[in-house]
Amino acid sequence: MNASTGTAAPDPAAAVADPEDRTKRLEEEGEIAADYLEEFLDIADLDGDIDLDIKHDRAAVEVVADDPQSLSHLIGREGEVLDAMQELTRLAVQTRTGDRSRLMLDIGGYRAARRVELTRIAEKAVEQVQASGEEVELEPLNAFERKVVHDAVAVAGLVSDSRGVEPERYVVVQPAGTVAAVTD
Repeated sequence: MNASTGTAAPDPAAAVADPEDRTKRLEEEGEIAADYLEEFLDIADLDGDIDLDIKHDRAAVEVVADDPQSLSHLIGREGEVLDAMQELTRLAVQTRTGDRSRLMLDIGGYRAARRVELTRIAEKAVEQVQASGEEVELEPLNAFERKVVHDAVAVAGLVSDSRGVEPERYVVVQPAGTVAAVTD
């Protein structure tokens, strides 16, 4: 987000018009991220495998292990360490490519499970809004979590916006026909 204009920062990857080039670029991001994470796991003497994919027009990288609990310290409380690992991995990719990365990192299935939980929370808020006609405010969420909620609300045909300032930014689910001021 551009602080001075309030608009989304341009995504250099979006400029790639050819879908084959876009896929190749995302695969390259995933490979760079995998190399970085494998080196990190080696240095930290942690067991884990790296799975690569492309989801939602982003490189998706997941660290998996036979015992997902063995990766819990890489997730941290409420995913705080995972968020930091994602940012470090994005920086490693940016250093190699020269372009900002939007890759998503998951460790031990934490984000996948959180996505399911957040979708349930969003669906419950949608039901409340439909029943009452009044907007519903959710607890503060990080950017990934807000995006999941916004997507679930949109699928239900309602609107939502984000309010507040990090780290207390939260989603408000509103009745259909309401104009959302800000989404992220």
